[in-house]
Amino acid sequence: MNASDQEATAAEDQETATGDPEEERESRRPGMTPRQARRLRIAAASVAMVLVAVVLAVRLASRSSVLVVGVYGLLLVLCGLVIELSRRGRTRLGTYLLAAGLVGALLGDWVLLP
Repeated sequence: MNASDQEATAAEDQETATGDPEEERESRRPGMTPRQARRLRIAAASVAMVLVAVVLAVRLASRSSVLVVGVYGLLLVLCGLVIELSRRGRTRLGTYLLAAGLVGALLGDWVLLP
C-alpha cells in the first residue's frame, strides 16, 4: 500500500466517523463503501483484461492482423487505465470508460475485422 492509498483510506475513515452512533446509522446509505466499490472495479477490470488477452490470442491464431492487435491492444491498455483510475478513487469514470471501451472493441471487431 503506497502513501496515496493510505491517505485515501485515512480520509474515508475520517469521513465516516462522526462520533454519534445514531447519526452514523442515519447517514449511512445502503450499498457498498467506496473501498469496496474500488476493489470491485479493479477486479472487474482485471478479469476483463485477462479475457481480452485470451480473445486476442485466439484471434491472432486464426488470422494475424495489425487491426486485431490494435483493437484488442487498445482494450488492454484501457483496462489498465481503469485499474489505475479505480486505485485513485475515480470509480465511476473508470466504469464508464470500461463499458465504452468494451462496446467500442465489439463494434471495432464487428466493423473493422472481417
